[in-house]
Amino acid sequence: MAPTVLQTTSHSEGSEALVEFSDNRLLIDLCGEFDRNLAQIEQALDITILRKGNNLVLLGPEADTARGAALLRALYERLEQGRSVTPADIDAALRLERPEIERRAPDARQFDLFGGGEMEIRTRKRVVEPRSPAQRAYVKALFRDQLVFGIGPAGTGKTYLAVAVAVAMFIEGAIDRIVLSRPAVEAGERLGFLPGDMKEKVDPYMQPLYDALGDFLPGRQLARMMEENQIEIAPLAFMRGRTLSNAFIVLDEAQNATEMQMKMFLTRIGEGSRMAVTGDVTQIDLPHGTRSGLVQASRLLEGVEGVSLIRFGARDVVRHPLVARIIEAYDKDRPTAAD
Repeated sequence: MAPTVLQTTSHSEGSEALVEFSDNRLLIDLCGEFDRNLAQIEQALDITILRKGNNLVLLGPEADTARGAALLRALYERLEQGRSVTPADIDAALRLERPEIERRAPDARQFDLFGGGEMEIRTRKRVVEPRSPAQRAYVKALFRDQLVFGIGPAGTGKTYLAVAVAVAMFIEGAIDRIVLSRPAVEAGERLGFLPGDMKEKVDPYMQPLYDALGDFLPGRQLARMMEENQIEIAPLAFMRGRTLSNAFIVLDEAQNATEMQMKMFLTRIGEGSRMAVTGDVTQIDLPHGTRSGLVQASRLLEGVEGVSLIRFGARDVVRHPLVARIIEAYDKDRPTAAD
């Protein structure tokens, strides 16, 4: 049974909302270990939450207590569905709040965690959910469009979500194979100076893609799929001369593809295939004077039918909060650095 707002009282110092929860076991899960979930909500919304039996009392500005009550109701309903409530889930709910809904009355619909309908990416090992409006738009585009660009800073889930969608579509039988690629661009070390054969030289550049796959597929299944060439991980240079049909193709770190390489890659798409191109145009490692193919492609192809371009910002960072603050600091400094 959905939680009930029993009472809302306004006074000179703010507002007090009393919310009743029918299932004490779920309420314990909602509060979190040592009430850490409540502490996270208090900090985010600048309110105080007190627990009294099966009730939670919210104290603070009227708008914030209403938002807090709505958030608590939405998260409780999530628990009723048998799903988790972790700090990441709370952060996602706060990011995905629908601002167009009136905030005067506590309404769980304000915190529609998926902006109008459940959105999950189901893989063999875990269920992945978008955690920001940009991530939600990105996942929708990955399932809908043939070519999707995800451009933004590190930590925004661009590659991770693209690989998750690729795995989910493979499991569903929508594609026959997954192809993951990156430009093998050196950052201080030359490929030729690394020991081993070509695979051993290239693998360090591909490791983030292996890591993402390992999150979604059991080790034995992943190894078998790679042996049977259902999953291929290769440097961008290996894409030349190929046509990839019925595949989900991801190009990571695309800002380090040259204009010629990018055009070559984009024209590899074949019948029944989809492409995701991800990168951060502020982290280009190409030699001085070499122009990034990602910059050119995003300019030329934005608005083309069948192509989506999703831009991420610091507010979409889902790693440690410090990462977002670091990105914001560098963004503020960029105009000065260019002078």
